[in-house]
Amino acid sequence: MRKLAAVFALLASPALATGLEIEVSGKANGTIKIDLLEDVAPKHVEQIAALATEGAYDGVAFHRVIDGFMAQTGDVEFGKVDSGNLASAGSGGSDRPDLKAEFSNQPFVRGTVGMARSSSPDSGNSQFFIMFQSAPHLDGQYTVVGQVTEGMEVVDKIKRGSGQSGTVSGKPDVMTKVTVTD
Repeated sequence: MRKLAAVFALLASPALATGLEIEVSGKANGTIKIDLLEDVAPKHVEQIAALATEGAYDGVAFHRVIDGFMAQTGDVEFGKVDSGNLASAGSGGSDRPDLKAEFSNQPFVRGTVGMARSSSPDSGNSQFFIMFQSAPHLDGQYTVVGQVTEGMEVVDKIKRGSGQSGTVSGKPDVMTKVTVTD
């Protein structure tokens, strides 16, 4: 009976978001549209959509950008540009719990959006990255949460970081507004 009640609760719950619209300012100005893959990573998509709905991603910098690889953002704890200090950007998350990995056979190709994490596969929280090009070594190792459908030209213009870590210095590009779309 308990399992049946859980199924009905799941069916009665509101549908997950289907996408994000990210307004970017800085060196890259424009809009990035992302199709969120709730059928591939439902818990991760739910967390990202909830954080976006709360406005947690608004004003968050692209803090780690490696040319030819990816652009990372989403540190809602330390990545806000209005904090005046981005030195810790990339080391934080949100007040929500970390998520268990939802690995899939989705490949990491140009425009794929993946969930950033520490060395623990079950440490995804709020940070995510967008691929500049294919990276097969990430396949099955990181959770795929979405795919850019419009605005890759904006992604391509995001200010690059330096060194192997890709840490962005100076004035980074910023997600000024992140909206959940239907």
